[in-house]
Amino acid sequence: MNGLNEIFEKVLDGGRLSFDEALRVYTDGDFHELGFLAHRVRLAKHPEPVVTYVVDRNINYSNVCVCCCKFCAFYKKPDEDGAYVLSFEEIGEKIEETKRLGGTQILMQGGHHPDLPLSRYEEMLRYIKAEHPVHIHAFSPPEIVFWAKREGIAVAEVIRRLRAAGLDSIPGGGAEILVDEVRAAVAPNKCLAGEWLGVMEEAHHQGLRTTATMMFGHEETPAQRLEHLFAVRDVQDRTGGFTAFIPWTFQPDHTRLTHCRKLTSVEYLRTLALSRLVLDNVDNIQVSWVTMGPTIAQLALFFGGNDFGSTMIEENVVRAAGVRFSLSREEIHRLVRDAGFTPRQRTMDYTPVGGAA
Repeated sequence: MNGLNEIFEKVLDGGRLSFDEALRVYTDGDFHELGFLAHRVRLAKHPEPVVTYVVDRNINYSNVCVCCCKFCAFYKKPDEDGAYVLSFEEIGEKIEETKRLGGTQILMQGGHHPDLPLSRYEEMLRYIKAEHPVHIHAFSPPEIVFWAKREGIAVAEVIRRLRAAGLDSIPGGGAEILVDEVRAAVAPNKCLAGEWLGVMEEAHHQGLRTTATMMFGHEETPAQRLEHLFAVRDVQDRTGGFTAFIPWTFQPDHTRLTHCRKLTSVEYLRTLALSRLVLDNVDNIQVSWVTMGPTIAQLALFFGGNDFGSTMIEENVVRAAGVRFSLSREEIHRLVRDAGFTPRQRTMDYTPVGGAA
């Protein structure tokens, strides 16, 4: 165990990992023992053999973006072929289909469109709430920072206006790695790490729940992945506003980072397990079948994961990078049951939908 026994016992006793301890575990911990430890911590938080999931749709209202992130295969420049902005009616049709399939929310994100004012997004929210009522989980922190700078107003005011128009919660997109050195290398035009964290903290203070993500496996080091985890933990200590953490692996195909290799399943599972150990104040850790596939997602339920994520009725960003896994509600139920758990549909804040599945 290379002297890791004391650290493992500390975690099992409910102790909190320091940065150096977490790095030691991540670097030197035995793969299977790390998974065992993460699963023990998961069971301490969620003793019932239940795995949750949400039925929703990822609506990308526009693919126009001037951020030009090197890792993104989805965006288009404003005058490029294939650039689009969905009409309110098109968005409404997608929402109605989602509701017919048992969906409880929509996830909406887009790019940094240079020509759409904040008022356009307010109108979109009001239209949805009036015509197609549904929980709106939308607008990542980089979008909110972009609008604040474009409009010349504070981030707090942007969030206030979006809330007033109908925004219900904020997804954790655009986090990538919350270390400015990494962000400068892969997304130099996107908001800084402190700005991303600041949006989330302000949203929590205004009563919005949010999620947090980490896209790893590009230009960062293992220590920088840990910096990301500890930054999320620090905000959660102050606000308690994150409902879940979702780590997922970078998909390099069709991006400007094709020199990066795809991470292995073992690398993904080690990082997932470490997320569960470090983020002792975040209740839910979501597995990523979208990038890892259903079999590894099943295994991830024994490496700290307790949530199977979304049915992803529609997903475009990861698909643009060449990854095309797809699961129905029935398939998620089968996968969860085959792993020995009971599937349970939830809302964004983890309220169960109906009875046990």
